[in-house]
Amino acid sequence: MAAPLEIYAGPSALATLKQHGFYPLLFKYFLGASGGPKWFVLTGLDRVIFPEWFQRRGGQVHVIGSSAGAFRAACFVQNDPLKAINRLAHCYANTTYPNKTNEFDISNSAKRIINNMLGRDGIMNVLTNERFKLHVFVARCHGMMENQGRLAQLGGLTMAASGNAINRRHLQQQFTRFIFSAPKSRFEINDPYDLMTEHLELGYNNVKDVLLASGSIPVIMRGVEHIVDAPAGVYRDGGIIDYHFDLNFGPEPGLVLYPHFYPRPITGWFDKGMKGRLPHASSYDNTVMLVPSAEFIDSLPFKKIPDRKDFKKMDDKTRINYWETVIQESDRLGDYFMQITEDQSIVDLIKPLPFDCFPSAKKSKLSAV
Repeated sequence: MAAPLEIYAGPSALATLKQHGFYPLLFKYFLGASGGPKWFVLTGLDRVIFPEWFQRRGGQVHVIGSSAGAFRAACFVQNDPLKAINRLAHCYANTTYPNKTNEFDISNSAKRIINNMLGRDGIMNVLTNERFKLHVFVARCHGMMENQGRLAQLGGLTMAASGNAINRRHLQQQFTRFIFSAPKSRFEINDPYDLMTEHLELGYNNVKDVLLASGSIPVIMRGVEHIVDAPAGVYRDGGIIDYHFDLNFGPEPGLVLYPHFYPRPITGWFDKGMKGRLPHASSYDNTVMLVPSAEFIDSLPFKKIPDRKDFKKMDDKTRINYWETVIQESDRLGDYFMQITEDQSIVDLIKPLPFDCFPSAKKSKLSAV
């Protein structure tokens, strides 16, 4: 039987793991990508990496996420990450909407998911966890994208997509990257595109709004206004800029652990159809990707991983049963990961990255908090 999980690593990460073995202490950064319900296929990994694997040994880990990846990241920094990820998976999978839904309905549903996921003590866990530091990526809007009206947003998205197709740096005309970090964090990014980036601190009165903003899809949901301790403006989905990430992290050297539903990351939201928009080699040199195998995906209902289109293509009962089945089946990934890390056979299973990269760019200025 084929393995349910593929393990890929950048050149430096591969050399490090071959020399030292696959141990938690080597990993300083964890990535959670945007992608809506696609993350259900990773639930089994989420149920073991922070609740078990990292708990056994390791130092401080920066837990980084945008959109749904930020929701997952907020689970991992809680005192009981297993209960938190289970709450998130159950609430998210069982979400339903009225036939004539609108952006208010979807935003209110996201608020319920966040409230349920954080529970009574989640906010304090986010702010006081000294070992696992949360970093949430959000896009602050400019121009037409500040408008809550559908037509204005569509116009702004068209402009952003057109500019992005010419050069990713043109995203700055409509968006600025904001990174909200847990208190007492030392966290840097190195962006090969040098996009404008602002760093702010998470606080008791803004955690929920920051998470909501990070998942607020343009047109589909309301942009979030009036985030406490942040500049006035409208904030939207962090995946607009950082969909699957093309960044280098610091200041402390260490490997990046990246469970991902695809074997190739897509830099930004507007890059989905741009096969020539490759990630940079420098961004993935120290990264280890855990990716469900093609055989595992073929074993799932409908032979695919969940996505937002399921809301329209399936009735609620069919969709929820399908999503719950994927969540249950994903435990095979977690069990397999724990097995191959326990006996260290994972080292011999690691493959080079399965995608092409841009050559490492000249080191850009560091954006730090």
